[in-house]
Amino acid sequence: MVNPGPVAARFASSPLGAVPVRPPASVSLDRRWDLLLVCLAVYELAAVGRVHQLFGFLEPLHVALLAAGLAICLYITVGGRARRFRLVLQTRTTRCVLALAVWMALSIPGALWPGGAFHMFTDEFGKTVVMYLVLAAALRGFLDVERLAFVYLLSAGIYAGVILARFQVGAEQWRLGSLYYYDANEFATLAVMSLPLGVYFMVRPRPLWRRLVSGIAVALLAVGFVWAGSRGGFLALLAVAVFLLVRYRGIQMRWRALTTALLALVFAATTTDTYWEKMSTILQPKDDYNVTGEQGRVKVWKRGLGYMLQHPVLGVGADNFATAEGTISPLARNPTGRAGVKWSVAHNSFLQVGAELGVPGLIFFLVMLGSAFGALRAVQRTRLWRAPGERSPPTVQLAQAFTAALVGYVVGGFFLSLTYRDMLYTLLALIVALRKSAALAAGPVPP
Repeated sequence: MVNPGPVAARFASSPLGAVPVRPPASVSLDRRWDLLLVCLAVYELAAVGRVHQLFGFLEPLHVALLAAGLAICLYITVGGRARRFRLVLQTRTTRCVLALAVWMALSIPGALWPGGAFHMFTDEFGKTVVMYLVLAAALRGFLDVERLAFVYLLSAGIYAGVILARFQVGAEQWRLGSLYYYDANEFATLAVMSLPLGVYFMVRPRPLWRRLVSGIAVALLAVGFVWAGSRGGFLALLAVAVFLLVRYRGIQMRWRALTTALLALVFAATTTDTYWEKMSTILQPKDDYNVTGEQGRVKVWKRGLGYMLQHPVLGVGADNFATAEGTISPLARNPTGRAGVKWSVAHNSFLQVGAELGVPGLIFFLVMLGSAFGALRAVQRTRLWRAPGERSPPTVQLAQAFTAALVGYVVGGFFLSLTYRDMLYTLLALIVALRKSAALAAGPVPP
């Protein structure tokens, strides 16, 4: 039996264990960009920011597929000790991602619509999982993680800028609707997930150009968020704002309060009376169609629980929630009126995975998210080197920003069907890579 070595052993231990980390200067593997990292950045721009859909001339190039293919080939050929799969595969988060993929594959034969489940696995989620593995494994250290975290922010910022330039809101249409790939609610959640990264890069001392670009991205995301008019996104933003004020210790409290005040000014300058009128309905749920209507979220959630209880092991099949609504729901079996039955999505990421992949799928999903939070806590509890004058090490600051982004997903995802989206799995890959970078900095990687 081969000894896995001290670094692997530390990395495989409990996510709350402390790892002593040496100064970043002692680790130079990720000092510069390389071609593999460039390919991953392009893939991230396409998978998260949908640049190929924003700019039509990129569509024939199949940017996401090309970048992913090149990244996989380069990963196989370049390799390197810092890019081994072993450390990534030993994390609980990765094991849950793989378990979710396996369970999805097992659900295909018994799905209500096997073709839809097969398509979700082969054409979408399967590819997402492969790139999650490559992304998490290919990042050599903290600087690589920081670079692709900035690309994540840039992806969302570019998307927001294009949306603001091409769509309009006004008296007749007070909010955005269907956009490129995302709808307004999904974009709002992406914006909330990206804002903490913007705060992180804005307060980092250098380089100056990155701070300026981050400030522009944050402004675009804030305005785009208001235009989205998402109530679930608004709740997610409140949760993230509270987290940043209370837990983000990379900057002093007065600067955190100032950042919050500046964002509040952007809101005040861009919101309308209609916006606040719609947001106020959060406090009056009894009058909301989502509570009272048969097609509202509450009734859909209740039916989703029913699908999970009726199919507790493998669920109704991946991407089959809408099929369940249209074929086996009480409304479909006992139709009333002439309007027909709406094939509705789950409007809840947790119920989506529970109904589509059964109770085991829901458990894998919950443990996956919980272990990601645990990995971030572990990074924050390590004995980290920091430069003189810094309030906290940059690794800790980035871990706190990732935590805030994940909080945004959890709250926003409670009202949306985002279980299989790249915006989540790209973030999880960055989190695992950040945890890995701490282990690599703790000592030499065995040959």
